[in-house]
Amino acid sequence: NQNPCPLSKHLAPNQDLNETSNCHTRPRAESHMMANSGVPDPGGESPDVSSTPVIGTDQGKTAPPNPEGDALPLIRSLHERASTSASISTPRGGGSGNGSSAVKVKVKEKLQNFKRAVVTFGKFVGPGFMVAVAYIDPGNYATDVAAGASYQFRLLFVVLLSNIFAIFLQTLSIKLGTVSGLNLAEACRAFLPRWANYGLYAMAEGAIVATDVAEVIGTAIAINLLVPQIPLVAGCALSILEVMLILVFYRPTGSIRGLRTFEYFVMGLVLAVVVCFCIQLSLIRDTAAVGEVFRGYLPSRELVEQKALYQACGILGATVMPHSLYLGSGIVQARLYDFDVKSGLLPPTLSESPGEGARRSNGGCSDDGLKGYIPSLDAIRHSLKYSVAELALALFSFALFVNSAILIVAGAALYNTPEAVDADLFGIHDLLSKSIAPIAGTVFALALLFSGVSAGIVCTIAGQMVSEGALRWTIRPWLRRLITRSISIVPSIVIAAAVGREGLDAALNGSQVALSIVLPFITAPLIYFTALDKFMMVRPGMARFGGHYGADDEETLEGDNGEEGGQGVKGRLRRWLRIKSCYSERGAVRMANSWWVTCFGVVVWLIITVMNVANLVLLGKDGS
Repeated sequence: NQNPCPLSKHLAPNQDLNETSNCHTRPRAESHMMANSGVPDPGGESPDVSSTPVIGTDQGKTAPPNPEGDALPLIRSLHERASTSASISTPRGGGSGNGSSAVKVKVKEKLQNFKRAVVTFGKFVGPGFMVAVAYIDPGNYATDVAAGASYQFRLLFVVLLSNIFAIFLQTLSIKLGTVSGLNLAEACRAFLPRWANYGLYAMAEGAIVATDVAEVIGTAIAINLLVPQIPLVAGCALSILEVMLILVFYRPTGSIRGLRTFEYFVMGLVLAVVVCFCIQLSLIRDTAAVGEVFRGYLPSRELVEQKALYQACGILGATVMPHSLYLGSGIVQARLYDFDVKSGLLPPTLSESPGEGARRSNGGCSDDGLKGYIPSLDAIRHSLKYSVAELALALFSFALFVNSAILIVAGAALYNTPEAVDADLFGIHDLLSKSIAPIAGTVFALALLFSGVSAGIVCTIAGQMVSEGALRWTIRPWLRRLITRSISIVPSIVIAAAVGREGLDAALNGSQVALSIVLPFITAPLIYFTALDKFMMVRPGMARFGGHYGADDEETLEGDNGEEGGQGVKGRLRRWLRIKSCYSERGAVRMANSWWVTCFGVVVWLIITVMNVANLVLLGKDGS
């Protein structure tokens, strides 16, 4: 009898049904009460039935069902559990403990993120200092000393402006090398007509020779000042030996640890130059000129004078170096490749050393460069921000400090000294020794030596990049460096032997004029490449080498009759460009410059061109 009458005298069925009813309603009642009271169910489990009084029974005696009386023990149990869970979850000190602990967690996370960013940034330190070497070469010494002797500290504004222009152009250079995987010489060979590529190569090679001549002359003069027994001709010959010995250890496609060791050595030379000029500044006794120094970084009316304009053009030409743009675009690929390898973003057949992957993709040629390497989007986004930050730090701190220090020392010690305006490096050494202290001349010679050696190293590396990228030389790297260095050494030795000290000074000034002429032609394609989408489109996915595409890329090239193809590097890069032009249809990411960056680049180019033309005009008037 499953449905007994409530008034039935058979108590057993009624008791059994009451027990069954209580067992089913207890979980539902508990969940209903927890929902109404807002207390969560601890552990998501039902309460222990054995610890809850059985509703409807009293010590073995049967009682009729009483819903209101049955719920009272359950309500007490739920309140006890709620109070227990609240006491466990709430720490001492009240509700404010939750807020303070949350703040501590956020602060700890921010500190960890900051530490991680600093460690990652430290891995990118090096290339910016190698670029900064180009801005503290011996060619800057004569122009900065002449400006300080003529106008004291008033041309510091030109030094600051030149440094800002240099940071902007070097940022574009890093962006080109990071996004495309090509240095500036390789980009000119891949994207420009043949006649334009060869013309730019001739100008770049001329600029590198002119720069290297200045480095050789500065090194030879520094050696002669420190050790007078060594003649200038021998000093020029020694410069090729020391640089070649150092460049033996330069392996751009070797292990990243070996590359960073070489970069640290160059950083040591830069820091040595900085220490020398810190000593020079400490020897200046006139401390009342501090305010004048800071006012010199603001524009002044003297800048419109003919002599000041001539010296300003000389500072700009000596500061913004053409070969540094090639260098900046070619030394960033190693870290991009390292990121792709460690992140597993290279195809399995190309996850070897950079040189091995390049040889495989280039048909087995023995080349030590990352030819045709196309970085992944993740590597570009990871590396670009750190590379630009490291470059800006190196140029805005060390390069700006050294160029400003040269002018400040000259302005404090040689101002209104007629002999200092047209003095050569020998004369500057003698004037500093007399006006400040004998040790000042020795420190100046040491700084000149460190600058010449470091600048010679990076100039030779840039010459190798230009020759490889524009002409694709296939000889051994050490032989390329020897040829590049010899092209600059031979004229210097001939001038030193035939004319002597006066000839070296004239050659040093002539090298700066040559750099001023070439600079607008080198910067124009850099601004052009980074402004167009067809050169700066990045396809998401894995990295690859030119000529080693996926199946979907081969579909893009279906129907190619070979007019734009070919088996050489030129043909592969053209095929690579065609693929990049189709990336916009496949979710490619645009990384070209925005319109305002392009406009600013055009303005910078116009200013550099006008100032260099004015420099040549004023130089012609002085010569006549």
